[in-house]
Amino acid sequence: MPLSQPQFEEGSERHRHELRVHCYRMLGSFEEAEDLVQETLLRAWRRRSDLERHEHLRAWLYKIATNACLDAIKAKHRRVPSLGSFRDLPWLEPYPDRLLDQAAPAQDEPAAALIGRETIELTFLAVIQLLPPPQRAVLILRDVLDWPAADAAQLLDLSVPAVSSALQRARATLREHLPTRSREEWTAPETSEVESKVLEGYVAAHESGDAEATLALITDDIRVTMPPAPYLFEGREAILTLVERAAGTGDWRLVPTRANRQPAAACYLRAPGDTRFAAFKLDVLRVRGGAVAEVTTFGVKHFPAFGLPAELP
Repeated sequence: MPLSQPQFEEGSERHRHELRVHCYRMLGSFEEAEDLVQETLLRAWRRRSDLERHEHLRAWLYKIATNACLDAIKAKHRRVPSLGSFRDLPWLEPYPDRLLDQAAPAQDEPAAALIGRETIELTFLAVIQLLPPPQRAVLILRDVLDWPAADAAQLLDLSVPAVSSALQRARATLREHLPTRSREEWTAPETSEVESKVLEGYVAAHESGDAEATLALITDDIRVTMPPAPYLFEGREAILTLVERAAGTGDWRLVPTRANRQPAAACYLRAPGDTRFAAFKLDVLRVRGGAVAEVTTFGVKHFPAFGLPAELP
């Protein structure tokens, strides 16, 4: 007997947030993930008579969502043959931490287990875009969501040996391209404390336009990208130029926030002659060794998802 409308709505809403994270990992785009979740639930509603047992709803929704993502990737002809920086991924978007915290699965597993930092950072999201879509799906199901090989094979309509082979190839790509960091390093309390201190310094330096303070915060190999724009700034001299340019545009106020389990700052600009601070950009920081190693700048369209206002008084 198919699910009634109240049963379907209750069940699908229970899994909505974790499905959005799943689609985000597959696509790298928060906006597209939102759209694909809606598409998933629409497909599920239309095909609800296919669900034989109500307790299989979660796995069934993941199957529909994964296939919807694979279809979308194919339709957009997205291939990433190489990854020099985030400018090679113009569709890359941030994911607000406040929404990540809503995505614990329905069986009350802690959110941190589903969305460990090492599987949601921008660097991880970018690297898995190098994987062919089927390998990406296998890696997410097996290594991120910890699904058994047989369950992943059933979801993807593959054999267990095919899933195991795809997983080996995907892991090899990650070993080649991801920085070596332990889970303990990601989750250590001192990591959060250091990042908070670095973010505090970043906010102060940006608001004051203090070039020396900014240079004291960054690594020698600092990199700044601004997806979807194809800009790439590397090294301290390039960053100094950016700081001087920003200081000449008006007054700045920054609001600390977090994206992808990384420190971030919502930046508001008051142009000369204006009376308000208008939303201007979102900077997501990657901190290494107590300094800013990378800044990824996104546009203001993401502010509502972060619960941020369009302007400050």
